[in-house]
Amino acid sequence: MSVKALGLALAAILWATAAFSSTERGPVTNLPLPRFVSLKSSEVNVRRGPSLTHRIDWIYKRRNMPLEITAEHGHWRRVRDNEGAGGWVHYSLLSGVRTVIVLRDMLELRAQPAESATTVARLGYGVIARLGECQPTWCWLSAGGHDGWAPKSALWGVRPEETRE
Repeated sequence: MSVKALGLALAAILWATAAFSSTERGPVTNLPLPRFVSLKSSEVNVRRGPSLTHRIDWIYKRRNMPLEITAEHGHWRRVRDNEGAGGWVHYSLLSGVRTVIVLRDMLELRAQPAESATTVARLGYGVIARLGECQPTWCWLSAGGHDGWAPKSALWGVRPEETRE
């Protein structure tokens, strides 16, 4: 590798590190943006703007569904779901409890964070599971009375680089 190519590669790594470490913060909560939350209620109005005077575009009807907060304005949070649809939701309808949506049909929950580990359960596409510990490529899930490890790549509601204890 030439010195110029090595320098460009190093510059790209430094830029990516700086971009990753300079997390945007919400102006209301000072929490990171974007961030994942879940729905507290089984019926949540999604509005076109951050107030009760804005039109309701649709209604989420899945309690515990994970959402990503992308903006804050007073008591309102702009959210998006796993399909990219979104709008404004009142903060009181959101919870910090972390959940994920399964993106693979018949996702195998494993006894250990390894492909070779024993399968303890299978989850269908679209199942909402409670998120526990996350390692670099595996997360601990709880759903329908079953617990186990699943590949992070098969889940929506957790960042690829995110780890949790």
